[in-house]
Amino acid sequence: MKIKAIIIDDEPLAIDVLKKFSETIDYIRIEGTFTNPLDAIKYLTENTVDLVFLDIEMPIINGVDLVEALNHKPNIIFTTAFPQYAVEGFNLDAVDYLLKPISYKRFLKAINKLSNNTKPIEESLPNTNYIPAINTNENKFIFVKSDYENLKINVHEIKFIEGLKDYLKINLSNDKFVLTLSNFATLLDKIANDDFIRVHNSYVVNLNFIKSIQKNRIIIGDKRIPISETYKKDFFEKIKLQ
Repeated sequence: MKIKAIIIDDEPLAIDVLKKFSETIDYIRIEGTFTNPLDAIKYLTENTVDLVFLDIEMPIINGVDLVEALNHKPNIIFTTAFPQYAVEGFNLDAVDYLLKPISYKRFLKAINKLSNNTKPIEESLPNTNYIPAINTNENKFIFVKSDYENLKINVHEIKFIEGLKDYLKINLSNDKFVLTLSNFATLLDKIANDDFIRVHNSYVVNLNFIKSIQKNRIIIGDKRIPISETYKKDFFEKIKLQ
């Protein structure tokens, strides 16, 4: 039996990731994708689906309010770059809550929660070692716009990313940096690497470059990066530090 699904996210790159992941599961059929949540609501009032991949932080109406506005609620898998929304998501009986950037392994785990198959999805794939190229970290690079050109950046060379109002400062292993007009959610979708985690409203760090942790601070090189209470629990769980 096919699981009919739609994807709602205001970031096209995030939609592309979920579409590629879904294409590896033979019983999931993506019926539509929406960057405008109001268009998605209209679609859901006229059509029945089994599953919605739903971003929480969106303009006009957020994902939580969107679910509450529906008369008939399908299964929901929330996706977001902001871990503080997890409680709200589970309060709405969501199947799962995926934190961006979403890894393929974590995606499969969420789908397994939904599936009634006796075998895990990993075992049902034609090639159990298959991971879509979009999530392959080895030799991965991204392009970011800076001034009047698009610069190529090797993901493994990014030490940490700092938010500066409307800009992001991407700090590299050669102690140089790149400024780009963007936001964390968009950039993390491009990076698509589990080694990166948000630790503060203004900081995302690459775990591979952490030198030490001092109470509520992370040391990367000579930089002391604060860990905010909002992200503290998820960060310490990620690095398995009690």
